Amino acid sequence: MSEPTERAVDRKLLELLVCPVTKSTLEYDSEARELISRAAKLAYPIRNGIPIMLPDEARKLEE
Repeated sequence: MSEPTERAVDRKLLELLVCPVTKSTLEYDSEARELISRAAKLAYPIRNGIPIMLPDEARKLEE
């Protein structure tokens, strides 16, 4: 039995999304499957191809 594959995120959708905290643009980290907000220092997870844009679900970035 093969492992389930992660669904790809639509590039057009990524272009439209902004950080809910700062309204700034996001960077897509394909390895970590996260959307990065440098301004808010948060990483929003992508689960099953769906960006989870809730600040409470985001990981704080270390800098």
